[in-house]
Amino acid sequence: MLLCVTLLIQRSGAAEFALSWSTPSASAPHYDQWAENNRFQIGDSIVFNYSPGQDSVLRVNQDDYTNCNTDAPTAKYTDGHTAITFDQSGPFYFISGNKDNCLKNEKVVVIVLADRNRNATAPSPSNSTDITPSPAPAGEASPPSPDTGVVENPTLAPESPPPPPSGASPVFMSLLGSIGAFAASSSLLLL
Repeated sequence: MLLCVTLLIQRSGAAEFALSWSTPSASAPHYDQWAENNRFQIGDSIVFNYSPGQDSVLRVNQDDYTNCNTDAPTAKYTDGHTAITFDQSGPFYFISGNKDNCLKNEKVVVIVLADRNRNATAPSPSNSTDITPSPAPAGEASPPSPDTGVVENPTLAPESPPPPPSGASPVFMSLLGSIGAFAASSSLLLL
């Protein structure tokens, strides 16, 4: 039970970014512009929503991304609601499994930021956010938005410097909090 509580406390800072995956119109901003406007961190996830059987998501290398090569993906997803959790920093390249769609810019590169303090992932803008590409300038269409949920596009506050080390790691503090909660609930049972 303590382990479950500890894991829940540590995972609570991750964000989920939803993306309606379809071929953007010619005048729409590319998905890369949407990705550039968001801050992805280790532990965050991206959810691709699309019609299964009509489209898919491929994770590819940079060359295959640039050339829309669908022949040798590192991963292929076809379920229509693909959730991918980022487990490392660096670029993640995704393209449509339909080469024609990829050639029409149904592709995105997501840059996951490095964990600078190595103790814990910094909190993301919110716990669960459906995000679509930012609105296009006047007169231009934007990529389709998801058909479920509330759409938010948070504005990030300026980043403040990390607090000085306190000597207590987040893992230790989570464990200490869990032990305290367990002790308090146990003492209530004894009364």
